[in-house]
Amino acid sequence: MSMAELLTKGGPVVWLLVCYSAIGLAIVLERSLLFLRQRRLPRALQENLRCLLDQPEKLGNSDAKPGPEYRIVQAITNADAGEVEDLRSVGNRVRSDELQRMEYGLRTLGILGNTAPLLGLLGTITGMIKAFMVIEQAGGKVDAQALAGGIWEAMITTGVGLAVAIPLLILLHFLEGAVERRNQSMETTIALLLERRGKAQAYHTPSEQPHHWEGITDGV
Repeated sequence: MSMAELLTKGGPVVWLLVCYSAIGLAIVLERSLLFLRQRRLPRALQENLRCLLDQPEKLGNSDAKPGPEYRIVQAITNADAGEVEDLRSVGNRVRSDELQRMEYGLRTLGILGNTAPLLGLLGTITGMIKAFMVIEQAGGKVDAQALAGGIWEAMITTGVGLAVAIPLLILLHFLEGAVERRNQSMETTIALLLERRGKAQAYHTPSEQPHHWEGITDGV
């Protein structure tokens, strides 16, 4: 069966599923190109993240290209130069913005993949209803070959719906995995960048509840 015959026999539901496929494919291609353009930090810079706040000039001297981790490091170093106290919140804010940017369109892709089989089933049900209406109008005297033809034409939409949904959901799984791996990389970048600064703050911070030696020695 050619594509033209499939679209003709499937009706408007198949046309809608073809639109689903085109939109889903466009989202997958656009997201894939975005992930390819987002570079990671050079290995030399990754190894020196712990001391980068003390030597911020290394970021400018490196050959790092703009990416999620680079923008996090840049935002934290700029905030540190401006004497911002909560650097972790700055990193988490940039990470949240980058996650929102990377997840753009994935929810739409999930909706397309989850509703495509239901839309195909809807087309099959409406086709079966029409087939049995013809049987009723004919008084039950319907050729078996004609009945079988009407049924398989009605089931075309279910097959097309599954053919559209399965690849979309598989591709969505891979894209979500890529986003999750990049999120873990950004969290690691924030942790390494602030690790030494956190140790210094913990060392210089006095105890919130100092010991009252006078109370301890009472009665001795």
